[in-house]
Amino acid sequence: MRLVTYEVEHKGGLGVISRDGKWVYPLRSLDMDYKTMQELIEGISESEKQLLEYVSGQDPYKIRGAAPIEEVKFLAPIPNPKQDVICLGINYMAHAEESARYKKEAFGGERPYAVYFSKRVNEAVANGEGIESHSDIVADLDYEVELAVIIGKEAKNVPEEEVKNYIFGYTIINDVSARTLQTQHNQWYFGKSLDGFFPMGPCITTVEDIPYPPKLSIQSRVNGELRQDSNTELLIFGIDHIVSELSKGMTLKPGTIIATGTPAGAGMGFTPPKFLKPGDVVECTIEGIGTLTNPVVE
Repeated sequence: MRLVTYEVEHKGGLGVISRDGKWVYPLRSLDMDYKTMQELIEGISESEKQLLEYVSGQDPYKIRGAAPIEEVKFLAPIPNPKQDVICLGINYMAHAEESARYKKEAFGGERPYAVYFSKRVNEAVANGEGIESHSDIVADLDYEVELAVIIGKEAKNVPEEEVKNYIFGYTIINDVSARTLQTQHNQWYFGKSLDGFFPMGPCITTVEDIPYPPKLSIQSRVNGELRQDSNTELLIFGIDHIVSELSKGMTLKPGTIIATGTPAGAGMGFTPPKFLKPGDVVECTIEGIGTLTNPVVE
């Protein structure tokens, strides 16, 4: 099932998208009193999940407060993450190659260890909202479509074969990046964490809805031009490895967001580079989740 944080007629709440993708059913109509997606992730029971799965297949005219999807404004599923987002760097081989070319570094084709970094998110950017260009300090604004994993329960010392049991679901993120800032500080935190650099959504697809491990088409387009086109099965370090390795040294809390890396085709990978400018529209699409669309604004 696909869960959303949304507004209709300026009233917000949580909802589940109908199986045909045409309606949003409010959780409050089912007497689920979760105020935020974070609360839901922390507290939802198996019986409530089963109820939502059942309701998503019902006639919308039987569901109090059901809204046609075209009347809904989607917010970021987790608008204010409790912690910094954990990100994977250069986790597709083709992107590792283009990154090395951009930085004029030698690339030997080996990636023995995962590269982790964090991304500060004061407020996630919703589907349809603008990506701030920060043109006063950023000359090389870039996009990165990524599959994000949402942790569903506290994870500590999790064996790889049990990782799926700790995942709540998946969403799409655009790891917007300021390339010069990213490289000149010799670490990526600042260049990845400016305000508006974390578009997220439009929904969370629960782990049960997608065969595991996910082998999903992942694409980005800028102004309709296909830029990135790959599949999540090409991750160098897969979800089992990532969650298991991280959990050996840190406790992953419910609601933790892990961005698994981007494939080749980011703006820096072209000759000359194709960086974003105000007025551009970025579409990030992942099979089984949907499309996250955001314009670039001043």
